[in-house]
Amino acid sequence: MKRAALILLLCIVAACSQDATTALPEASVQASNSASHGFLAYVANFGSNSVSVIETGTNTVVATVAVGDRPQGVVITPKGDFAYVTNTASDNVSVIETATNTVVATVAVGDQPEGVAISPKGDFAYVTNTGSVCCPGPPLRTVSVIETSTNVVVAAVEVGSNPVGVAVTPKGDFVYVTNAGSNNVSVIATATNTVVATVAVGSFPVRVAITPKGDFAYVSDFGSNSVSVIATSTNAVVATVAVGGSPEGLDITPKGDFAYVTAGLDNVAVIETSTNTVAATVAVGGRGVAITPKGDFAYVTNPVSHNVSVIEISTNTVVATVAVGTEPVGVAITPAKPK
Repeated sequence: MKRAALILLLCIVAACSQDATTALPEASVQASNSASHGFLAYVANFGSNSVSVIETGTNTVVATVAVGDRPQGVVITPKGDFAYVTNTASDNVSVIETATNTVVATVAVGDQPEGVAISPKGDFAYVTNTGSVCCPGPPLRTVSVIETSTNVVVAAVEVGSNPVGVAVTPKGDFVYVTNAGSNNVSVIATATNTVVATVAVGSFPVRVAITPKGDFAYVSDFGSNSVSVIATSTNAVVATVAVGGSPEGLDITPKGDFAYVTAGLDNVAVIETSTNTVAATVAVGGRGVAITPKGDFAYVTNPVSHNVSVIEISTNTVVATVAVGTEPVGVAITPAKPK
């Protein structure tokens, strides 16, 4: 079915009531993150075709940017000057200039783009085309490679069935892609844009995040309620961590000591990477998760209650709730303070 992967990921949202995520008291919305002042969180609102921009120092929405149809994934360039947003229903990517919060380019990609990642130098963006597997004829099961200097697609790499998540290693030499339909991860060598390895993981893998040193890739296995840990040196699974609740969103702290995983619409599981065990669970629902550059807060999107929860990492407690657009899913935080 053309939209099978997307529908499966979103069906939890439609099936849950508004009680699945409990909003914090109004006073908490204005909680200030002084340590993260100046950073911006970009939130893709799937249901309202927009991106909300949150100033993390005050946890207030400072801009709302209209993009394409059904935005899902979002990533920020290393200097923080552009945000790339995948528009699932319009088969393109919106490029937002963060200095002005306006769309400066729209790039046509494959069918039903979802995940997006940027190279460490910011010269290429990698986009998973989740729906490409549905239709006869090429290109099938692809990752589009966008050259950011021209915002032109320069390559399409064939991977597994229904590619969803994507992450680039810190050195920029490899791209890891989760293939939800074939229960594996494709490893692309960026020098040649070819698949050099395929790693079997759990059921319906949807997201992937790589540790800061590049030694491990963490994969959320939506269908098996677990996270697979891949050693990038061997491209073998070295651990499987049970987290429960159909895990999806993933991010890793800047020091690489913890991985934050959204486990359904009920919890965020905190994995201690040294032991690959769940060290804490935060009672908040979510889809996407992004951690601030200093590692002090995690921002979690709640599509049912149309807001973003802010978790203080030192205590693993929710300290703020920020109202955004309808059905927020993807979230990314500027890695540098935009000038």
